Amino acid sequence: MSKEKSIFTRIMDGEIPSEMLYEDDRCVVIKDINPQAPTHVLVIPRKNIPRLVEAVADDESLLGHLLLVAGKMASKLGVDDAFRLVINNGADAGQTVFLCICTFLLTNRFQRVAWATSLGSLIAAECPIR
Repeated sequence: MSKEKSIFTRIMDGEIPSEMLYEDDRCVVIKDINPQAPTHVLVIPRKNIPRLVEAVADDESLLGHLLLVAGKMASKLGVDDAFRLVINNGADAGQTVFLCICTFLLTNRFQRVAWATSLGSLIAAECPIR
């Protein structure tokens, strides 16, 4: 029995249309369909890494690549002075699609903001770090 493809795998396979901002052999960058900030994009690895804690040593180069692409996209989108990069790990952290995804929530200035996943599930209202 085969696993059902995630929404992001289906986007990468061209089964679901999306606004592709960047694409290479290791990842894609798309606009979020339910943006929670003026600029909200997703950096999605082509390799299936369900959660960040499941990454292995062989994924080190890919994970670094995702961060470099994130920085280049921030520059391309004109928000390189200030942006937030989020990686949810596990359902209790708000992960709803089990693929390690770097999510940009990009604004001109940061405020306390409720934000949600691209599928509309509320994942955090405010997360104070103590």
